[in-house]
Amino acid sequence: MSDFAYVVRAPEYPPQMKHRVIFQTFDKLEPGQAMLLVNDHDPVPLFYQFQHEREGEFTWEYLERGPEVFQVRIGKVKA
Repeated sequence: MSDFAYVVRAPEYPPQMKHRVIFQTFDKLEPGQAMLLVNDHDPVPLFYQFQHEREGEFTWEYLERGPEVFQVRIGKVKA
């Protein structure tokens, strides 16, 4: 059984869709659930976007930090 409700493999999406898909997936999470983001670079800009747009609503934990693959557990905070 997976610890993740969803897995988003960002390199599979065109650049202009990546953040939109990630946020749409995050918004489908129930409080307490998490998604796995798999990327080919450190998603620091996405982290800052989450801080701006979903402040206090998420957790961010690196599970793998490169150099070729980055995996981040993004959780939805319980109410």
